[in-house]
Amino acid sequence: MRPTPQRIVRWVRKLPVPEQRGPWRSRSSRAQKARARPKPAAVDPRIERSRQVILRAVLDELSELGYGALTVESTARRAGVGKATIYRHWPDKIALIADAFNLLQQQRDPELVTGSPREKLERILRHVADVVADSPFSACLPALIEGAERDRAVRRFHHRFQAEARKPTIELIARGIATGDFPPRMDPEIAAFALLGTIFFCRLMTNTSFPEERVRDLIDTVVGSSGCHTSGNHS
Repeated sequence: MRPTPQRIVRWVRKLPVPEQRGPWRSRSSRAQKARARPKPAAVDPRIERSRQVILRAVLDELSELGYGALTVESTARRAGVGKATIYRHWPDKIALIADAFNLLQQQRDPELVTGSPREKLERILRHVADVVADSPFSACLPALIEGAERDRAVRRFHHRFQAEARKPTIELIARGIATGDFPPRMDPEIAAFALLGTIFFCRLMTNTSFPEERVRDLIDTVVGSSGCHTSGNHS
C-alpha cells in the first residue's frame, strides 16, 4: 500500500533525531556524541598502532584472497604480528572484519549539517558513488558478498552492516517528504533502494562505476526534478 502524506508525517514525527551512521555519517553528529561521553582511559599508542596495522591487513587479505581463503594466520603474516596478538583482541575472523569495516565508516563521511534535504541527499549519493567506485570498501565488497552466500555469520554481519548504512538515507527522504521537499507519493525505503541500488548495481553488474556527475540525474529520475512536485504538509 502506498503511504499517504499524513502517514509519512506521523511516522517522521516518531523518528528520533537521527544519528548519522554508516559510510556517510555526519562529522558534527559524531563530534557532539563524543563531547557528551566521558573521556575513556588512554590507550597505549603502540597497541593502537598495532590494531590499525592488523585492520588494514585484514582488508587487504579480504580483497585479494576472498573470504574463504582469508585466515587469522594469513592476516597475522601480512600485519607482521603473531596470531596470538590478533586473538587477544578478536575471537575470530568475522569479528576482525567487522571492526575493519567500522574503521572504514569512521574515516570517510559527508557533511550533513547544512543544506536542504535534496542537497543533503545529493551529498550522500556523491559520497556513496565515490566510496563504491574506489576505496578499500569497494575492493572488499565482492568478497563480502561471496562470503555472505556461503557463511551464515557473514550473511548476518553483511545484512546488518548494510541496513545500518542506509538508515540515514531513508530517514532523510522521509523528513524531506514531510517538509514538502520531496513528493508525497514516495515511499522512503523504496526510494532509498532505488537510489543506492543503482550505484551498487553499476559497481557489481557492469564494467563501469556510477559517475558522480550523474547523481543529480539519478535524483531527478527517482525523486523528480526540483520544484516539480506539490508541497507537502509543513505542520
